[in-house]
Parts: sequence; C-alpha cells; structure tokens
Amino acid sequence: MSWLQVVVLSVLQGLTEFLPISSSGHLAIASQLFFADDAGASFTAVSQLGTEAAVLLYFARDIFRIVKAWCTGLFAAERRDADYRLGWYLIIASVPIGIFGLVFTEEIRTGARNLWLVASALVGFSVVIAAAEYFGRKRRPIEELTWRDAITMGFAQCLALIPGVSRSGATISAGLFLGLKREAAARFGFLLAIPAVFASGLFSLPDAFNPSGEGMSANGPQLLVATVIAFVVGFAAVAWFLRFLVAHSMYWFVGYRIMLGVVVLVLLSTGVVAAT
Repeated sequence: MSWLQVVVLSVLQGLTEFLPISSSGHLAIASQLFFADDAGASFTAVSQLGTEAAVLLYFARDIFRIVKAWCTGLFAAERRDADYRLGWYLIIASVPIGIFGLVFTEEIRTGARNLWLVASALVGFSVVIAAAEYFGRKRRPIEELTWRDAITMGFAQCLALIPGVSRSGATISAGLFLGLKREAAARFGFLLAIPAVFASGLFSLPDAFNPSGEGMSANGPQLLVATVIAFVVGFAAVAWFLRFLVAHSMYWFVGYRIMLGVVVLVLLSTGVVAAT
C-alpha cells in the first residue's frame, strides 16, 4: 500500500465506523474507485482498532462503572444493579459474532468484499433502517435493556460481517425495533462492538502484513499510522454522532446509503469500476 492509500482509507475509516453507512463498505468502494485494488478485510479490521480505542476513551467512565459493578456483583448479590446486568448483557451479546466471525473468516476476507454485494447491501439494508426509524417507539432508556434485547442486538451485529450493512446500522435498527431510544441503542451498540472489533483486529494483524485472501499488504509503520488517524477522526465522529441522534432521525443516512449504492451499481454496470 502507498502512504496516500493509508491516509485516505484510515480517515475514511474514522469518519464512517460509527455512522450507519458501513465503514468496511466505504473502504472497499474507495479502494477500487481511487486505487484500483482492494485494501483488504484485514487492513479494515486492524484500522478499526483505532476507532474502537476512540470508543474506549469516549466511554471510559461508563466502561469503568460497568466493569466495577460486574466484578462487585459477582461476589455480592445485593450489589447487582443495572450496570452489573449490562456487563452480562455485553458478554452474552458478543458470543454470536464471535462464532459467525470464526466460521465465515475466509468468506469475509474474499467473496464478501465484492462490490455488487456491497452496493446491494447499502441499498437493501437502508429499507431496514428506515423501517426501524418509522416503527420504533424510541421510549426505553438503556437502563430498561433486558437479556432478550441484548441477544437480539448481538445477532443483529453479525450482519455487520457483510460489508455494506454497517455495524451501527444493524445494532441501532435492532434497538429501535425493540423500542429503545436512538441514543440508548447507539450506546449499547458501540459498547457491544468493542470486544468484537478488538478480537477481529488482533486476529487479523498477521494477515494485514501478508494477505492470504484479496487485499494489499501494509507494513508496520503504515498500520500504526492508520490506527492513530482512525482513532483521532473516530473520536470526533462518535462524539458528533451521539449528539446528532438526540435530535435527528436516521433517515438522513438512509438517503445517503441509497444514493451511494445506486451510484456504485451504475459504475459496476458500465464497467467503470471492477467488482473485485
């Protein structure tokens, strides 16, 4: 990979990771459109370490409170409050994507990055996001989350393994269908992403240097810079997005997803861009 590719793609990763527009889909599209080659699923996974570090920093107080409550509650039943339960919900909800991620590792690194699939997912899943925004009651705070809600959102997160779907789009949509407020669904979704993304990024480190599937290779300094850039941009993006959700709907992102997906489908149909 060239340094220009590293900078452009890591900035794009930071901007899009937390928005319901699919960071992996954007990296696949930008790689083919501007650099005529795929950055690869492993580079995407490693650069996501930066954005998840941003989540760790942004939610540091929440994470510390949840971990403390969970550890305390294990040995003192009378201390098992909402944060203790939330800790268990995050653990339970992380299991599905761990299983699916391991089972479909090769497909994620190869065939799933086909731009026909990415563009179709951008357009198709927009319908789900719009339906969640329209039908969701958006009344329940995160304190009212149940283990059934957590498992549902955990399985919804698995859809993010398909580039073009979006991790935040899938988990927030599931939360809205369950009646959660937008910000509550987003907060749980971002916290839920932390173990999955860190595990994926660390697991993908060796392959990012020497891709076994499709994708360019990157050296150590490039991966380090990509992670730092994604961290800085990602921190600003998550702070903005959570404020945005308080007063605005998800329809803004639905319109963008559809336009981008249609443009990519047209470019593919006319042969301007290669699918892989």
